[in-house]
Amino acid sequence: MSKKRGLSLEEKREKMLEIFYDSQDFYLLKELEKLGPKKGVISQSVKDVIQSLVDDDLALKDKIGSSIYFWSLPSCAGNQLRNVSNKLGSDLKSSKKRLAELIVQRDNLKKGREDSDEREEALAELKTVETKYNELKSEMGQFADNDPATLEAMTVGILIPSCMLTLAENAIEVSHAAANRWTDNIFTIRQWCSKKFPQAKEQLEHLYTEIGITEDFDYLELVNPVIAQI
Repeated sequence: MSKKRGLSLEEKREKMLEIFYDSQDFYLLKELEKLGPKKGVISQSVKDVIQSLVDDDLALKDKIGSSIYFWSLPSCAGNQLRNVSNKLGSDLKSSKKRLAELIVQRDNLKKGREDSDEREEALAELKTVETKYNELKSEMGQFADNDPATLEAMTVGILIPSCMLTLAENAIEVSHAAANRWTDNIFTIRQWCSKKFPQAKEQLEHLYTEIGITEDFDYLELVNPVIAQI
């Protein structure tokens, strides 16, 4: 013989509401704990079930003197359902408004981005420019060891012969000229991109930032390192 299944929380809530609805009376908790088992709700769980009804505004409670009374009327459930309905209606209205705004935003973004041979060609050229920028970035990294500031940091306080001083100065000048030459190339490419792809201004600015070309990117000034001679 199978064991009888206990009531779920929702079933217990319904049973306790039946007690209120049938009598439309006010009850102390201890009274409800006695009435609960008659509806199949064990007395030990009555307190938690009643509290869940109060939390969901399906039952009310009030303290009169030193006693706390609980009650619920069919209108309580109706009011609670109306509140839920009003909230859902408001959320639906807001969601529809947001959807309409997103559709307008999407349509505006589509303007000038329609698929065409010209757009495909422009995107291909933009990809070529990105590749070129990455090559330039990699090549500039090869000159890092000859950067004037790096050489200055390496040579401050080091005693070297005068002949090596001349070589170091020449290396600095060559590195400085090379760095500024590539800087000039970058400015030229940026100017070409701005004229060639005016509609891709935001994408280009994002690309510049990604590869380290920010607003303070500029030509390097020649710094003479302080090198002590023997």
